[in-house]
Amino acid sequence: MNTIEKKKHSGFRMWTLIWGLGLAGQICWNMENQWFNTFVYTKIGKDPSIITGMLICSALATTFATFFFGTWADRTGKRRIFISVGYILWGIFTICFGLTEFISKELYLLAGISVVLADTVMSFFGSMGNDAGFNTWTTDILTDKNRGQIGAALATQPVLGTILGTVVGGLLVGQDNNYMRLFITMGVLVIAFGVLSMIFLGKQDDVEPSVRGSFFRQFISVFNFKSFFKLKELVWVNIAVSVFFIGFNVYFAYIGNYIIYYLGYTADMMGIIEAVPLVLSMLMSIPASRLINKGKHILVSVIAIVFNIAGLLVLYPVKPESVDNTKIFDFRLWLGIFLVGVGYVTILQTTKVWTKQLYPKDSKGQFEGIWILFFVLIPMIGGSFIGEAVVKTSGVVITNDLSGLTEYIPNGNIFLVGAVVTLLTVLPLLMAKKYRNNTQTE
Repeated sequence: MNTIEKKKHSGFRMWTLIWGLGLAGQICWNMENQWFNTFVYTKIGKDPSIITGMLICSALATTFATFFFGTWADRTGKRRIFISVGYILWGIFTICFGLTEFISKELYLLAGISVVLADTVMSFFGSMGNDAGFNTWTTDILTDKNRGQIGAALATQPVLGTILGTVVGGLLVGQDNNYMRLFITMGVLVIAFGVLSMIFLGKQDDVEPSVRGSFFRQFISVFNFKSFFKLKELVWVNIAVSVFFIGFNVYFAYIGNYIIYYLGYTADMMGIIEAVPLVLSMLMSIPASRLINKGKHILVSVIAIVFNIAGLLVLYPVKPESVDNTKIFDFRLWLGIFLVGVGYVTILQTTKVWTKQLYPKDSKGQFEGIWILFFVLIPMIGGSFIGEAVVKTSGVVITNDLSGLTEYIPNGNIFLVGAVVTLLTVLPLLMAKKYRNNTQTE
């Protein structure tokens, strides 16, 4: 990108789009990751198999859409159409997801399948707008001067999305469990930003098209991974991301149901319990961005792993009899979530920037697809299977007197297992350090 092009992507408009589109997208992703799971437990059934189905199908749809639309975006060099159309359809199908609530509970299998399908369609268009569109655009505008700031923004947005999504989501759901109110509100928000992106994104946001043969040939070219595996440092960073987020997905999909159905808090209280510690954890992105700008990616990643595991070990022993679920503040819950949040935001912040710096210039859209493969697909499949096994084998198992169905409630074991898996992230990080040092000395 030349100097003139860099000027086009500086200032108020750029940061408004980064924060507006990014935050709206993360709020919607948070709603899917946080409230879809509690929705299933509240409206469909307390069955982790449904959550596993949602996670796997959603991950597959997200990954395919990112590769498909990423290739399309690279070939056209245009970003606005993918962001705008993707966000609008994302919002529409978010609202449609809520309609599964009205399927008769006597048709349990149909309700479960419908929830999985609705989530899959929503994720497909969400990935078109956010992953293939918005994330590729942020890669286009990345420079040596703004990489730490953009990395901090992209890393703190998921945390802010979690904060706003859980607090506002909890208030919208309320004690009467009105999930439809939540889905309509969030859907309209994403649609609105999709419309705004049509207005504020233009030709200055396009890049030079990268056409290499037919669409199909260019689409499948990334799947042979030849060019990817040549980039040894990028390979090991992605593996590290994958291992960390396998551990993350062991517990994160169930943390809302853990707080509500195991510890006994209400949905609106759960939002505040998660939000306040996560607000504090965001402050760590400031010193982390300074270290990232100095190239201290390994150091930041190790610190993130230590904080994350410490938080999980604090949460592990918390039991219903040791908390007062009529009061929002509990020191161990807040401390544990704070430490987990610090680990999450800092490792995401550094690896986002780290990988973007290593992308080939003519395949940035497709390499966003590879990021999704390691950040979403592998972790969601691996983490969901491990999480479901933990909940079913060592969680609280009860029989519903009305339906006769077996119900599974997650307990602290999800955090212990998550911590063990997260610790393994150190191994691929050591390999990334090896190839990073080799690259720097060449």
